[in-house]
Amino acid sequence: MPESPEVQALAEFLADRIVGREISGVDIAFPKALKSPSTDPLIGCRITGVVRRGKLIDISAEGVGDPVHLVVHWGHDGWLLWHDTVPVGTKRAGDATLMARIRLSGDGPDLGPAGPAESPGFDLTDSGQWKALSIFVVADPRAVPAVAKLGPDPLDDAFSRDALGAILAGRRKQLKALLQDQSAVAGIGNAYSDEILHAARLSPVVHAAALSTAEIDRLHDAMRSILSSAVLERRGLAPEALKDDKRANMRVHRRPGEACPVCGDTVREFTFSGAAAHYCPTCQTNGVALA
Repeated sequence: MPESPEVQALAEFLADRIVGREISGVDIAFPKALKSPSTDPLIGCRITGVVRRGKLIDISAEGVGDPVHLVVHWGHDGWLLWHDTVPVGTKRAGDATLMARIRLSGDGPDLGPAGPAESPGFDLTDSGQWKALSIFVVADPRAVPAVAKLGPDPLDDAFSRDALGAILAGRRKQLKALLQDQSAVAGIGNAYSDEILHAARLSPVVHAAALSTAEIDRLHDAMRSILSSAVLERRGLAPEALKDDKRANMRVHRRPGEACPVCGDTVREFTFSGAAAHYCPTCQTNGVALA
């Protein structure tokens, strides 16, 4: 699933291209993806902003009525495909399944005017076996359950060391699971939890409540530095380049059998919540191999 650095890059990419444009059409190609009664409230609205909320994107728009939000939950394998000129109809986009196509007016702040046949837009796609990308059309983004339950965001300047300590206090939950719990901490998934725990020199399976003061300090520093650096690395990249760039910059995630860049030990793999997770035994588990 896209995590906060990649979703932030997608939000910025879209904001540069769609703010100020009108939504001229929404084609739902995969009906189960739409979790709201209709997309009609979006038609004719002018887009006013694009923001990231955890691992979701929130596109806000205004029309003659109340403001409306198009909120996208990417699921496990959702993604975005931009079109300078939207294809006619709802033909499948590449190898992924087309979930929805959003058509925009040709008039934009920086891209210049265009005729109806040249109007831009973007596709929401899902390449997974189980199609989990979800689309919500709401007056308030907090009406989306995944937004309403979001915990603090580590990329927020208000995410202090004390704020993290309060999240960890008394939690008998394994640390990797807690980092991936969106109601505890927003925006982190399997990949960045591996990277953060490696940088903090912490075991993925230690209970959160067991961390010492020094370990909480290291975890806070790692969360802030890993995610902030990733945001800067992805900024300005087109959607089609984001996934490869993310993979190329991972230090332990998806690198089993390779040498740890810190100590030279072999990066190991274990199964965590049904997914492959990665760690360095020397740096993180006192040499103990996780089952």
